[in-house]
This record gives sequence, structure tokens and C-alpha cells, in this order.
Amino acid sequence: MIPSLSPQTITLLVLAAVVAALIWDKLRSDVVALTGAAVLLMSGVVRPNQVQSAFASPAIVALASLFVIAYAMELSGLLDASIRGLVRLCRRIGGAGLWIVITLAGGASAFLNNTPIVVLGAPVVREAAKSLNLSPRGYLMPLSYAAVLGGCCTLIGTSTNLLVSDMAVVAGQPRFGIFEITPVGLAVALSGGIYLLLFSRRLIRGGSDNGQPLEAALDHGGEPGLAATQVGSPRAFAASRPFRPVKAIASFGIFVGVIALAALNVAPIAACAFAGAVLLILLRVITADEAYSGLRADVLMLIAGMVVLGIALDVSGVAQAATGSLIAALDGLSPLLALVIVYGATLFATELLSNATVAVLFTPVAVSLAEALHVSPRPFLVAVMIAGSAAFATPFGYQTNVLVYQMGGYNYLDFVRVGLPLNLITWAAAIVAINMWFPF
Repeated sequence: MIPSLSPQTITLLVLAAVVAALIWDKLRSDVVALTGAAVLLMSGVVRPNQVQSAFASPAIVALASLFVIAYAMELSGLLDASIRGLVRLCRRIGGAGLWIVITLAGGASAFLNNTPIVVLGAPVVREAAKSLNLSPRGYLMPLSYAAVLGGCCTLIGTSTNLLVSDMAVVAGQPRFGIFEITPVGLAVALSGGIYLLLFSRRLIRGGSDNGQPLEAALDHGGEPGLAATQVGSPRAFAASRPFRPVKAIASFGIFVGVIALAALNVAPIAACAFAGAVLLILLRVITADEAYSGLRADVLMLIAGMVVLGIALDVSGVAQAATGSLIAALDGLSPLLALVIVYGATLFATELLSNATVAVLFTPVAVSLAEALHVSPRPFLVAVMIAGSAAFATPFGYQTNVLVYQMGGYNYLDFVRVGLPLNLITWAAAIVAINMWFPF
């Protein structure tokens, strides 16, 4: 250990450097997180076995396996075939068809990585809108927002949810079920969806519809910096895939089986997803090399690196000190008001930092705060899950936003104008729903 610096000081310096690098957004976020983990390991703040546990956490196993299953469905042409059918629907029923596409994209994002959903759906929405003499600008931003909102509806909808659940277990809390947060997620998604349907096109001001084509957007946004912290590079999803019915049925069937087994508590989601991914290889639905290609290593390494930082915050005592200060600041407040503040702080941090960083920083605080207030930590953990993803006021906090930002020719203020009210609406909906479904 470096003799002149205490573990707390080293951890705080590493945390500050990681946060600064993520905000600067000139380096790959996974490299930033791994660099921080390496410094913490070399300085002795964390031990090798603690780093090993971070890379073997259930959240990493579940995400890696789900990425493989989703990639198998993509390679089978299932998503492409679905998109082609939606194009025909849009052209048949007009503008309403575009909102159906957006709704279906949100629903699919509750179970699948939302990057391929938006990468495949955005060109469809754009071309269908143009064929109907409608501005694509009024639909591309809602498409991205709907994909984010859909991810809030299940435990596997975003990496944030899995990571918060994993860290909550480490803190001694029961594991979340795959649909446990669904009532809150649906309330948030429905309130946000109604707002987008009624107001988003009015708030998006006119401008050039000649945004960058998908290829240019991928070239610009392919390097996974802050905007790609949870979704990986979209480049793998850009190519059109021929439809292979047998592989499509097999991959979709295994995916449904994984969800069903996890929902019935036959086994944890990590075990079910891992078994499903291996089964796809054994059945030759996907080759081992293709499975490795679908792993999204940058996403997994980012999360592992941030988990190491979370361990350091715990073992060094920084987390306890920060929580103590927060508890003192919130002394005398009701649990409901504390919940509102935790949600707001998480939401603000998510606009600036990666979702994985926010999950690592706020999950232990949520648990300790609830224990200090002598209430259940569950409402606070759900608030961190939802707020950790449902941040919409900037175009660079989520890679799907980056893609439509370029394709639709938006400016920064378009996202502020539409996203800031959406933040406030979903904040209120989340607090009401959490208070109903997760009593203190």
C-alpha cells in the first residue's frame, strides 16, 4: 500500500478521477473503469479475491448470457423480419403505425438490449415517416425514449437494474425477482409514453430532417465513451440478416424459457440465462465464435470495473462516511421525502455519469439510509433502479439518444425541451408507484 496515503484518500482520488474522465468523455468508459480498478488493486485498497468476485458477479454472468441470447435472435433474422412487417403496417395505417412501432420497441426493450431495437427501428421510423410526408424528427426521439422507458419495466431490462439487485444482495437484501419492479416500471413507462404521444411533436421544433444516415451515426458513436456505458457498440446490429425460421424459433423459444424459469424462481436469472446461452451453442443455433462476438465485452468490463470501485468504497469506509453525512443532512425528514431526494439525486447524477457508476455509488447509500430511518430499503433500491436509467434531458447520457440525435438532426436544446418535463413526469409517477407497491 502507498504509505503516505490512506485507503480512504486513495479511493476518493480514484473516484474523482473516474468521474472526471467519464464527464470529459474522451476515453472509453470501460478503459476508465478498469484503470480505476487496477489502481485500487495495485495500491492495496482492494484484494485480488475481491476483484475476482467483481468479475464473477451474478450481474456479469446474467448480462453476458442475455447478450448471447439476444445476439442469436439477431443473427437468425428475427428482428429484421419483425421490422419489415412493421414497415408494411406503418404504410398501411399511416401515422398511428409509427406510434405502434415506438410502443413495440419499448415493450421489446423490457427484455432485450435496446441498442439493436433502436438501430433497427430508427431507419424504419425515419423512412416510414418520410413516405407518409411526416417529419421523422417527431418520432425518432420518442423511439429512443420509449426504449429507455421499456428497460425500466423488468429486472433484465437494463444493466442498471441487474447491478443494483446484485449489490443489494451483497448488502444483505433479498434478490429482486425478474418482474418485481414491473408495476413501478409500467407506471413510469405509461406516464412517459402518454406525455410523448401528446406533447413531444409539439415541443420538437422544426429544423433540417437531413440528419446523418445510420452508417455515419455508427461511425460517430461507435467508440463507447460515456454515451455507450451500458449498451455496447451498435455496429454489430447494422447489417441486415436473412430470416432463418428454425434458428429464429429456437432462439426465441429458449429466450422465453429463460424468462419463464426465472419468473417462476426455478433458478436465479444468471443461472437460467447462462444455461440458455450454452443450450443455443449445443443446439448449433449459434456457434461458439458467434456467441463470443455477442458478449459485448466493453459493457461487461465497464460494470466489473465499477463493481471494484464499489467494493473499494465499502472496504475503505468512504461509503459509510458519506452515508453518515447524508443521514445527518436528512435527519428529521419523513421516509417519503427522503425517497424523493434519493430519486432526484440519482436522476441528476445519471445525466452526468454512467448508469453503472450511479448504481455503484447510490445502492449502498440507499440501503444504509433506509436502515438509519428504520424502514425497508426496497423502495429506495427501486428508486435507484428507475432513476438510474430514466434520465432524458441530454442527448449523450444514453447511446440510443446519440443515434437518433445524429439521424434526426436534433440540437441539444431539443432534448432539454422534451426530456426535462419527461424527467419530472416520470419522477412523480415513480414516487407514487413506489409508495404504492413498495411500502416503507
